[in-house]
Amino acid sequence: MKKLLLVTILMVTLFTNAQVKLTGFVKDSIGEPLEMANVFAVNKTTKKVSSYGFTDSKGRYKLDLDKNSFFNVKISYIGMRTAAFVVETKSEDVVKSVVLAFDNTLDEINIVSKMPVTIKGDTIVYNADSFQNGTERKLEDVLAKLPGVEINDAGEIEVEGKTVEKIMVDGKDFFDGDTKLATKNIPSNAVDKIEILKNFGDVTQLKGVQNNQDRVAINIKLKEGKKNFWFGDITAGSGNSTDESLYLLQPKLFYYSPKYTINVIGDVNNMGEVVLNRSDIRNFSGGFRSQSPSNGTNISLGSAGIGFLNANARNANKIETKLTALNFSYSPNPKLDLSGFLIFSSNSNGQQNNVTSDYLDPTIPDDFTQSITDQTSNTGLFKFTTNYKKDANNQLDYDLIGRFSNEYRTDDVNSRVLSDISESERATPYKINQKLSYFYTANEKNIFALEAQHLLQDEDPFYVASLENDSSNNDDADNDGFDDAAETLGLDRSLEYYNLEQDRRVKSNQLDVKLDYYNILNDKSNLNFVLGTIQSKQNFDSKFFQILDNGNTFDPTPTIPGNTDPQTTNDTEYTFSDIYAGLRYRLKSGIFTFTPGFTLHSYSVKNTQYETELFEDKFEKFFPELAVIAQFKKSESLRFSYKQEVNFTDVNQIARGIVANSYDSFYYGNSELMNAHVHNVNLNYFSFNMFNYTNVYARINYKKTIDQINKDVNFEPGSVVSSSTSLNSPFDNESFSANARFGKTIKKVKASLSASYNYSKTYQFLNSVENTNTLNSQNYSASVGTNFTKAPNVTLKYRLGLTDQSNSANDKDNEGVTQAPSISFDAYVWNSLTVRTDFSYNEVKQNGTVANSFKIWDATLSYRKDKDAKWEYELVGSNLLATGSRASVNTSNVLFSINETFILPRFISLRVRYQL
Repeated sequence: MKKLLLVTILMVTLFTNAQVKLTGFVKDSIGEPLEMANVFAVNKTTKKVSSYGFTDSKGRYKLDLDKNSFFNVKISYIGMRTAAFVVETKSEDVVKSVVLAFDNTLDEINIVSKMPVTIKGDTIVYNADSFQNGTERKLEDVLAKLPGVEINDAGEIEVEGKTVEKIMVDGKDFFDGDTKLATKNIPSNAVDKIEILKNFGDVTQLKGVQNNQDRVAINIKLKEGKKNFWFGDITAGSGNSTDESLYLLQPKLFYYSPKYTINVIGDVNNMGEVVLNRSDIRNFSGGFRSQSPSNGTNISLGSAGIGFLNANARNANKIETKLTALNFSYSPNPKLDLSGFLIFSSNSNGQQNNVTSDYLDPTIPDDFTQSITDQTSNTGLFKFTTNYKKDANNQLDYDLIGRFSNEYRTDDVNSRVLSDISESERATPYKINQKLSYFYTANEKNIFALEAQHLLQDEDPFYVASLENDSSNNDDADNDGFDDAAETLGLDRSLEYYNLEQDRRVKSNQLDVKLDYYNILNDKSNLNFVLGTIQSKQNFDSKFFQILDNGNTFDPTPTIPGNTDPQTTNDTEYTFSDIYAGLRYRLKSGIFTFTPGFTLHSYSVKNTQYETELFEDKFEKFFPELAVIAQFKKSESLRFSYKQEVNFTDVNQIARGIVANSYDSFYYGNSELMNAHVHNVNLNYFSFNMFNYTNVYARINYKKTIDQINKDVNFEPGSVVSSSTSLNSPFDNESFSANARFGKTIKKVKASLSASYNYSKTYQFLNSVENTNTLNSQNYSASVGTNFTKAPNVTLKYRLGLTDQSNSANDKDNEGVTQAPSISFDAYVWNSLTVRTDFSYNEVKQNGTVANSFKIWDATLSYRKDKDAKWEYELVGSNLLATGSRASVNTSNVLFSINETFILPRFISLRVRYQL
């Protein structure tokens, strides 16, 4: 690794020493400096772009050019006449300043087609070919090489620290709601331009009256040869692992025309290549986001999803994936756009985990569990969108998105404390969401925005657990296993096994309607009046029971301390109403934009259980808020915001009857839970300096929560089985987080440094003792990589994670350390052969002792006759070092644990790809 780094530095140094600098200033005809003017130089001999750049806030530019050469230099700026001149370089630096004259012909459009990077207002345009060297296959390979763009560990795209919300192709939504379908499937050779759309807004009418600094989207411009023709590729492969035969089939086909588009993505494989996991599917929003700011109310909807583990090649030992996705758009006329998608996903996987649990309370026995899990999730998703723009003043949008699933899971667990356990769970949940929006501009001073959203959600998990009754053969006097828990739950204790079942049904029905009126006072200020309501109803029914040896059901009679009337059934209805009005004033003054405001809320909450009204609360709240933006330069800003909010719980936490969350965790709700009041302070700094290719962002967040809903957890004596409820914390909970990233591109080298710190202080009751839990975590990462066109490229990364947890229930700290260096290498040789390889090492320590270390090595060898060849052949090796497992350190308010997860074995596959 050290040698590769030295070679990289040496190559960059030699390249730098063979060049001279061309510098100067760019101003307009009255002497004002022009910031973000485009400057580039083309070698007159090779006809290729040799260097490009932008002017800073003083109008200064800087280009690095080869010695002893001639260059055509062009400088352009929107609304100005392009300047062009010839520069001859020798061994000395060259200085050349220019003055641009005003011109309305906008001839910079011709410049954009040649510049590797251009900036037009809030849009950054990258020329994709300028950042490719031949090893790229998909869009994410190109995005990872762009200055200011990062691909995080979750596969999401980040620009200036902000997650990209959506990807469009030629202005059309591409599977709106998840960017990974685009980044992992759109072929890199189809991409012409990549447009980063900062301050993104879906509605043109609202762009001038809202702050959209946190919103970023990407638009992909296709190459001309890819329009009005089918393009894409089909990949087929097979191979062998130590356990089974491997298969893979991935058709990915795309058609784009001005009137309609069709995208078809298919994927069938058992090689661990998961594009969308279950979590991605459940969070697939389809782009359902309000066009106006949040108004201070956060309400949780009842969720009863099964305990499904998200699987990938590095946390599962078996994965089978089936994905079929169709995305379409149709524009019958210029005013109407119809679009949507259909997705079917089936993920079946197996996992084996060894978990060492160190409980904070010394009276709770530490445990070691081995579990084998098999799980399957079959999910269908659909979305239909209508966008009608009658004219520039009228826009009507309608969205319908639905999700239907069939999921099941089985677990075989061996616990040092509880002996053998088997579990199973199944569910057929569905969710249907509709949204109607209408935006009307009455005149240049008055804009109206009406948004209505309706949600239906239904979840019905059925849980089964079987535990060995070890009360008769337990020789450890201090370890009561499940025996005391069985007595507390009122189970029949005469049987050899405890066969427990839990049937649940959670239904949610919510309507959210909001009307915004914007009054534009002048070109510097506007008023925003808002009037809205949230009406929500949640129903929760459940039954917990025991199955006897003869097959009959037995209704337990629990005696749980702290629960005066323990029930094994639930019949709960939770209704919520919020009627609110608010006012915001937006003012631009110099570099500052001030947006003070407030909202007034009238809340009504009612809780009915077993047909008896147990709790009703009506109250009013006043929430002030403030947002301040300091725009130092076009690409540098500092933002401050303060908001007050309320968090309302969901029906699961107020239902009094006992619910089996798992074989060792039972829960009963608190019908008198109050809402939590939140103070939230944010400070964000962003700088994207294209003059020296440096991007910096930093964030600080402080949150104080009053009446936070926390857990009261009680463990059975000498056992890991607990019963818990929720309560409003008597003390304020606090959290503080800070993170920053520094990125810089120097010629062909892209480097970044990032750091984050998180602190939280929470209060809870553990075994009826009030205690304070404090968690400090730090994460650091560094990376440096090259992007040479001809030479091989190397990327080095290093991650360090530190956690320190203390709890007043004991007198010891739990410290965790994770280190993860990695190196990746890619090369395109002989204009036909692509070599790619990745190696990573991970070490996990707990309290100074190495708990686990593992190494992962993947490699790919690809051959195609040339870049335009139709056929490509790949040899892919995964986990070539045959690493068997990996570990992670986890902390909570109750325990500190190390989870060893067994992963996919080594396999080698041969693949053939045909490119349309």
